[in-house]
Parts: sequence; structure tokens; C-alpha cells
Amino acid sequence: MASLKKIPATAGRKRPREALAGELVGLRVKVAASSCKDLLGIEGRVIDETRNTFLVRTSTGAKRVPKAACEFTFPEAGFSAKGKELACRPEDRTKKFAPRR
Repeated sequence: MASLKKIPATAGRKRPREALAGELVGLRVKVAASSCKDLLGIEGRVIDETRNTFLVRTSTGAKRVPKAACEFTFPEAGFSAKGKELACRPEDRTKKFAPRR
């Protein structure tokens, strides 16, 4: 996918496409770009995920962030992705991005 940006590789990290197929709840996340300036720079841990939003625990409390309006960076997983690609139910994203056998 052209919109996935690889952060410098380190040993043991998954490829971005496989990382998107995995669980994002519990990962650190940062809003790297957004069409809404109020969302830009929100950083914390994903504590819940719905089809269209992430619930992110920040230092100032929990914030609901719409996926479609943002581009996210997941520093622990080593990738970033556009929210429009993530805007689906977590269980459907697994089917969409998991490697075919």
C-alpha cells in the first residue's frame, strides 16, 4: 500500500501490512496529521477501538479520535497509516490486511 510509511526498521518488527492486521489496542499512538487542528499531536495509548474511532488515553484524560480525519504513527510497532485505511471494524481489518494462505 502506498500510504503506509515505514519507520526505520529494527529487529523483530512486523511488516506494516501485517502490523495493521494485528491488535492496535494497547499500542502507543500519535496523531501525525489531521484535517482538524484540535486533533493534531494527540499522543497516548489506544484503550478502545470502534469502526470509526480510537479511544486514546492521554496525559490529560481519554480522547475519542476519529480515524478518517487523521494519519496515525505507531512508534512501538514501527509504522504509520492513514486513518481511512483503518476505518473498519477491528475484526474486518484482520481479514483485509492478513496475508493470504
